[in-house]
Amino acid sequence: MSTFKTYLIEKKQLISQVEGQIVSDMNGEKVMLSVKNGKYYNLGRIGGDIWELINSPKTLDDLVVSLTEKYEVSVQDCRIQVERFLEMLWNEGLVKVTEKQ
Repeated sequence: MSTFKTYLIEKKQLISQVEGQIVSDMNGEKVMLSVKNGKYYNLGRIGGDIWELINSPKTLDDLVVSLTEKYEVSVQDCRIQVERFLEMLWNEGLVKVTEKQ
């Protein structure tokens, strides 16, 4: 049985970074070392943008608006890809999801 968690991020939830990651810029792409789990991650350019955006808590809608303003992508495709990326980060313990007040 897989231990992979799945999680659908709801509109009223805020996503933010879990502290304790070492992030560096490598030729425009972000790479990250998680001290907690001892893994290295290549976030890429867009993943790095998402990581920077969630430095402070953001909703999924906030992220989609910011990214569709910067990149040529439809709102629907952006939402799907951002959800997948955030779920991967969440499964690795790199982001936290909280209820919006």
